[in-house]
Amino acid sequence: MNSPLVIEPLFYVGPVPITQPVVATWVIMAVMVLFSLLLSRHLKPRPGRTQAVMELITGALDHQIEEVVQSDPAPYRVLIGTIFLFVLIANWSGMLPGVEPPTAHLETDAALALLVFAATLYHGVRSNGFVGYLKTFAEPTWIMIPLNLVEQITRTFSLIIRLFGNVMSGVFVIGIMLSLAGLLVPIPLMALDLLTGAVQAYIFAILGCVFIGAAVSEGRDAASQERSPS
Repeated sequence: MNSPLVIEPLFYVGPVPITQPVVATWVIMAVMVLFSLLLSRHLKPRPGRTQAVMELITGALDHQIEEVVQSDPAPYRVLIGTIFLFVLIANWSGMLPGVEPPTAHLETDAALALLVFAATLYHGVRSNGFVGYLKTFAEPTWIMIPLNLVEQITRTFSLIIRLFGNVMSGVFVIGIMLSLAGLLVPIPLMALDLLTGAVQAYIFAILGCVFIGAAVSEGRDAASQERSPS
């Protein structure tokens, strides 16, 4: 098994090397787009069985986002739902022979964490205004500005390390067991890895909600404190 830090390119597009995690990511994205198009083509006022299941899942997602962000879930539904599904499918793709999950590589995890970081900034500015969001870094006092800035960076870094470490360790353990014990013995570990992959996808999505919710609510709380009489 190759090191997750050293990836051999499968082929080149001009001077750009294309690696296996990149190809797997493209395939996962294509599958997600295809299924979303197929599932949304025949929506009806009176839902059938498939549409009812999808509406139930969407309702559960909205409920989870609303509990964390404490506001209307509509602006965050697409981002959080897409991140959850992508991380889930990417984690489970390691069950396919010859496929290493893209989330077992730092590049993919860093891209996902940076996406959450950018969404946090966007929704913080969108909800509180540019100046209002900047003021949140000076809460509760301007002395905290450096620490609050460092917190933004460390939270993003923690997302990368948490997802990378958990998925990579599962790939390594199953790979070692397959090489030592054959095909049938690691099956319980594979089932556990499926559960771990689902849990990690849920945690990543929920942490994204928490970070976005904090950016939105901190500015709202700061504004309410300024309006309240002293």
